[in-house]
Formats: sequence, C-alpha cells, structure tokens
Amino acid sequence: MRTLVIDTATQALSVALFEDSHMLGNFHAVVGRGHAEALLPAIAALPDGGRADRIAVDVGPGSFTGVRIGIAAARALGLAWNAPVHGYSATSLIAAMAARDHGDGPIAITITGGHGELFWQCFDAAGLEPLAPLASTPIATLAQSLDTATFYGTGAEALVTARGEGTAVNLYPDAASYLLIAARPALASRPIYGREADAKPMAEPIKP
Repeated sequence: MRTLVIDTATQALSVALFEDSHMLGNFHAVVGRGHAEALLPAIAALPDGGRADRIAVDVGPGSFTGVRIGIAAARALGLAWNAPVHGYSATSLIAAMAARDHGDGPIAITITGGHGELFWQCFDAAGLEPLAPLASTPIATLAQSLDTATFYGTGAEALVTARGEGTAVNLYPDAASYLLIAARPALASRPIYGREADAKPMAEPIKP
C-alpha cells in the first residue's frame, strides 16, 4: 500500500511517498513561508506524481497557515484519488526523530508559536508516549519552569537562549521519518492549533 506524507506545519516543507515500509521518494527543505507555492510541485515530482492509496498529513501544532495549507492539499488529493486522509502531530514526529539520538530521561519538544510563545510537549525517552498534554507558553515563563537539559524542535534555540543554559537541537518534522510513528493511532485531518486563534470575535456587533 502506498502512503503519501505531507508536512508543512513548520518553516520546513517535506513530502514522502512510501510503498509499505520502503520509501520511494521524498523532498525536504526549509522554505519559510513558501509552502503554498512549493507544496504541489514537490508532490508532483515524486514517483507517479505522489499518487497513493492513503495520505498522512501533519495537523500541527505549528504555523497556522502552514498547517492549513497541508491539510487542504491532503484533503483535495484524497478526494481526487479516493484515498483516506489522516493526521499526525508535529510534536509526536519530532519526538520520535529525537529519540534516535537521545539518552535517558524525558524528551522535551518545542515548536515556534506566535506572540512570543512556544508550543511544547514532553515525551518518554522512546519518543512515543506523551508525558503531558500539548501546551503553548510564553518563552520567558517556560524557561523558568521547564528544567530539561536538552530541548528539541524549532523553538529549542529560543528557549535555551532565554534560560542561558542547556542544549538546543534544532529539528524540523520530516516526512521521510514518518514510519517512526506510522503505528501510532491516527488523528483526524483537522488542525491542532495549540492555542486560541489570533483573531477574536467582537463582543457585540457594530450597529449601523
């Protein structure tokens, strides 16, 4: 069975095509805000245009725009190919990637958020089981409360800088590493924003 994996939740864009446990092709690059322009060409460049029997997509947390772009593309391709679409979390994938070189103790994952906050979540040393729910916390507050020595993810450097100590391992979720979490329970293909949206509804409508 072929699986197309789409990841646009962070500054990186990555796609990968698997035939069961064999990777047929992949693409990974840090594109910043260029996901919308680069995603479909990256998929088209995969063998058979990325055509797959099922699609896995990173549903966040991360960039609100990036998450939406990935999910929209996955849903559109799933509809066109009559392929089921399911999600996975950015923190889970980064944790599984980090576990390959991590020693003992919890794995702390941090992802750049907005308004001076970081998304973060801690996992067991194997990088598979979350030890706490996902949260979004101001960097200064998190620097004082999270005592892990090593941090992984796109927000790791900012957190270590705020603490003045520790080790930062800058990791972007990579679709090519999807098989590390493929056996985990699938998520719905809807966004995990991790915090409230920036836009707030007005308390009362403006009267003419």
